[in-house]
Amino acid sequence: MTGDTSDTSPELLAAIDMGSNSFHMVVARLVHGEIRTLEKMGEKVQLGAGLDEQNRLTEEAQQRALDCLSRFAQRLRGMPREMVQVVGTNALRVARNSHAFIQRAEDVLGYPVEIIAGREEARLIYLGVSHTLSDDSGRRLVVDIGGGSTEFIIGQRFEPQEMESLHMGCVSFRNRYFSDGKISRKQMDRAITHAEQELLNIRQRYRNIGWQSSVGSSGSIKAIASVLATLKVTDGHITMEGMEELRKRLVSMGKTEKLADLGVKDDRQSIFPAGFAILMGAFRSLGIENMAFADGALREGLLYDIVGRIHHEDVRDRTIQALQERYHVDREHGAAVEHTALAAWQQVAQTWGIDTPEDEDVLRWACRLHEIGLTIAHSQYHKHGAYLLRYSDLPGFSQQFQRELATLVRGHRRKFSSSVFDVADKEEIPRLRYLVVLIRLGVLLQHPRNHEPAPDFVLEPGQNGLTIRFPEQWLAQRPLTLADLKNEQDYLSRQDFELRVEPAEG
Repeated sequence: MTGDTSDTSPELLAAIDMGSNSFHMVVARLVHGEIRTLEKMGEKVQLGAGLDEQNRLTEEAQQRALDCLSRFAQRLRGMPREMVQVVGTNALRVARNSHAFIQRAEDVLGYPVEIIAGREEARLIYLGVSHTLSDDSGRRLVVDIGGGSTEFIIGQRFEPQEMESLHMGCVSFRNRYFSDGKISRKQMDRAITHAEQELLNIRQRYRNIGWQSSVGSSGSIKAIASVLATLKVTDGHITMEGMEELRKRLVSMGKTEKLADLGVKDDRQSIFPAGFAILMGAFRSLGIENMAFADGALREGLLYDIVGRIHHEDVRDRTIQALQERYHVDREHGAAVEHTALAAWQQVAQTWGIDTPEDEDVLRWACRLHEIGLTIAHSQYHKHGAYLLRYSDLPGFSQQFQRELATLVRGHRRKFSSSVFDVADKEEIPRLRYLVVLIRLGVLLQHPRNHEPAPDFVLEPGQNGLTIRFPEQWLAQRPLTLADLKNEQDYLSRQDFELRVEPAEG
């Protein structure tokens, strides 16, 4: 570790990847737009192995995770919130009690934890890998074998083109095929066949697109490359020939405990055959002939994602633009609603405690996309829009953020009932309630769709109410808006929220 690593430096940034097998943290410094790694930490937490029959994380597994995070937290202390990203992957995607665990994790870390979807994980993995490789012009295939899922990405330079996350990982395969520590030919063949079956859905598409080089980016693939080099079968690359030779060796050894003879670390021995079976299935199914290893992975991708946001190259902005194009959203009207809602937000944000960059972002993007559901049908379009935003793969967005976007779009019109918050996290409802009021106000004041600039209204926020004052004669000249405001008073009252409309003072 080199250089000044003072925790108060605004140039420091950090990422934590809470994987199904291992937790990893990387701390880096941003120097002239480039990332320089200062420190890496990793622990085998095996969160995925702590899922019981009901897919609930056991208390023992949660405690292992929290103990690890407490050690990470000491290194993060004092770093700005926007310079730290913490994400959970497959184990937390499937765990039925992940929400309760995340609350405990956030208390330990002091930073928000986000669960990301499989394709978002794939995007970030590719971002991390592509920044650690030479800037070649050909397409590359990237494979990352995690504890609970395996990601397959085809991309060129820094742009992923195809992304898939398949529900197979070295922990889940270990539990299914090698739980007794034995490596039989029958069990190995069954595990490899299972991996090939999982790949059937993407096999033809990926082969048709093709690639000039393939890269592996996970601990399992690194361990396989290391063993092949130890055996002097290859020079560190992974070849089909080498994989066939290693398969014979594993079966002849018969037990995972003997893997120490090949240089496999103690904490990786139990999952090594499972990782091997998944990679062999990928080699066979996709026709991979040669694979290199790259050190970059999800956590490095998270760092580059932070840098993009700092430099106003936020992938989420591109995602919003792509949605506007795909669903033929009226951008001019969305911009007018956004401008009006943000003018209101600036007046009430501090009083209502919704003054974070995240609050501004979710309001801004919900305004741009509030009519996205019109492509499906005009009737109930706010519900169609909420569904699209909740269930689509949105690059750059966590599952929680998508739920919040969906909540604002769902609640921007018609009845303001408790059902608006059905998909929201319970503790976030008071905050989202205020944000829904603001998007509703933006939509209402732009109802005429003439893109007239919002008036210089003045807002006085209360805990369960809002007073709005318009310039003199402004409402008198706009009877439609006055009628809308009266309807809105009735809608909001059903959520015990009082909207008061008063003439301007003086």
